[in-house]
Amino acid sequence: MQPLAERLRPKTLDEYIGQKHLVGPGAILRKMIDAGRISSFILWGPPGVGKTTLAQIMSGRERNSHADWRNNGESVV
Repeated sequence: MQPLAERLRPKTLDEYIGQKHLVGPGAILRKMIDAGRISSFILWGPPGVGKTTLAQIMSGRERNSHADWRNNGESVV
């Protein structure tokens, strides 16, 4: 069973709370995601503000596997 925090984590941009100026309807990041044309950018901020959640939503991948979604479970040196 997944931890409670993982079960409650937003899975879509509509469930994501905050940063409406970036991910709200008509916002720049929302437009890029909807168009499938995501440019390179940096998510920066203190722990717990939703950077990883936003990246996971953007990646469109399931987060219920134990593989590291950032590198497809491969070792990175």
